Amino acid sequence: MMIIRPWPALLLLATLAGCLGAPVAPMTEAPLPPAPPPVSASQPDQIILEEALRGRALGNGEVVELSDRLLQEGNSALSDQTTMARLEILLLKALKTQDKVYRPAILRNLGIIHYHQGKYKKARQELQHSNELNPREPRTHFYLARIFSHQGEIYQKQGKKSLSRQQFKRASIEMEVARKLAPNNSTYRQDLQQIIRQEQGK
Repeated sequence: MMIIRPWPALLLLATLAGCLGAPVAPMTEAPLPPAPPPVSASQPDQIILEEALRGRALGNGEVVELSDRLLQEGNSALSDQTTMARLEILLLKALKTQDKVYRPAILRNLGIIHYHQGKYKKARQELQHSNELNPREPRTHFYLARIFSHQGEIYQKQGKKSLSRQQFKRASIEMEVARKLAPNNSTYRQDLQQIIRQEQGK
């Protein structure tokens, strides 16, 4: 007959109970890393542009925001042909996505680039196309006014007075629309001829 000795079993139970009953230190989780900053929060736009051309993924909304910043009136990027050429590549790539939401802004910004590159015919086509898609964008009207005014100056120098008057009239209409859509924008209240002369260094 087998004799069961209870004390080893009890000793084992007591040991387990002691281990299980010991206070357990609360688990501390490592703090989560801070969320990454927005695309432009800490990086200059020129760096973002270069990285985007090297393959950094930007949504069309981010492309529009980046190009809007670089194409602001008074931004030195407007006279930097390298930046304009890079931005043109990025916008043309975005245009291929057939994104209808951002298409008017992409076309407008391409038009602005081509205007500053002196490609007025191309700029006019892009700006007019943008205007057809979104006629309530004041900057599109402002740049159309600049193009028509510039063309008016050319016709005037060529002695084509009738054509010159037509272009100046179209410029005046576009400028008026821009002012109505953005009445608080001081740039649109400037004399258009003076803006053109400043661009030409006169």
